[in-house]
Amino acid sequence: MVKPVQLKPADIAARAARVYAMGSVLPLAQAPEEALRYYTDLTDVKLRSALEPQWGIYIAESSKVVRRALAAGHTPLSFLMSEKWADDLADVLAAHPDVPAYVGSESELESVTGFHLHRGALAVMARPAPVPLADLLQGARRVAILEDIVDHTNVGAIFRSAAALNVDAVLVTPRCADPLYRRSIRVSMGTVFQVPWARLESWPQDVQTLHELGFVSAALALEEDSLSLDELAARGDEKLALILGTEGHGLSRKTLAATNHTVMIPMSHGVDSLNVAAASAVAFWETRPR
Repeated sequence: MVKPVQLKPADIAARAARVYAMGSVLPLAQAPEEALRYYTDLTDVKLRSALEPQWGIYIAESSKVVRRALAAGHTPLSFLMSEKWADDLADVLAAHPDVPAYVGSESELESVTGFHLHRGALAVMARPAPVPLADLLQGARRVAILEDIVDHTNVGAIFRSAAALNVDAVLVTPRCADPLYRRSIRVSMGTVFQVPWARLESWPQDVQTLHELGFVSAALALEEDSLSLDELAARGDEKLALILGTEGHGLSRKTLAATNHTVMIPMSHGVDSLNVAAASAVAFWETRPR
C-alpha cells in the first residue's frame, strides 16, 4: 500500500499562499456570517434535510465529489476548505473566480461545520431545477423507485449501483431521504449527479402514470405469488420499473396492490432478505437490458 505523502508545515503554508493570491479566496475568519450559515450544523440530519431544499442548495463533500458536481454542470455558490487541501483545488478555484472560497485551519473548519473535515473540501452548490416526470423518463428503459427509504447511506449506495448497472432514472417518493443530502452524495461517490432522478408527488398513484408511459412495474416483496428475480428477467420487458422499499416496514399494501408484479430474490441458508442497497444491485444486474 502506498503511504500518503506527509507535507511539512512550510510546504502547506507555501501552497496556501499561492491560493490566497487568487482574488476569490478569503481566510475563513473574514467570511461573512450569512455565507457560513450554509456550512453550520452539518451533522444535524433533521435540520439539514429541511433547510437545504428550502434554501435551494446542497453540500458537496470531498474534492472528488466537488469535481463530479462541477463536471455534471452544477453551479457552485461558495467553497470551504482547509489550508492543507487548498492547493489541490487551485484549478477549480481559478476556473470560478467569482465564487467565494473560504480557507482555514482544520480546527477552524471543525468549529464551523461541527465535525472533523478530513476529505479536503466542501462546496455549497445550487440545486438543479426539478425535471418533469415525463421528460425524465423519455427514452428510459429501466427505472428504480425508492419508497420511503430514509437511510441516506442506503439511498447513496442504491444510486451508485444504479449508475454502475445502467439504470436510466431513479424516482423517490415524497417521504424518501434526500439523494442530495451530504451523506447520500458521499456514499454514492458523486454518482447521484450522473443518474437522472426526481421526487414523485402522488405516491402510489404515480404507478399508474408509469403504466401509461409503457412501464411494467415490479415491486421487490416476499408475497406468496411473487415471481423469482430470474423469472422476471426472463420476461424481457422492454420498459421496467423496479420498486424498492424500506427494510423495516417493506412496501405499503397500497403500492403492492398498484403494481403489475411482486418479485423476490431467492435466498439460501435461512436468510430471509438482503439489505435494500444490496438487493437493488442484484435486481439491477439481473434485469439489465440484454
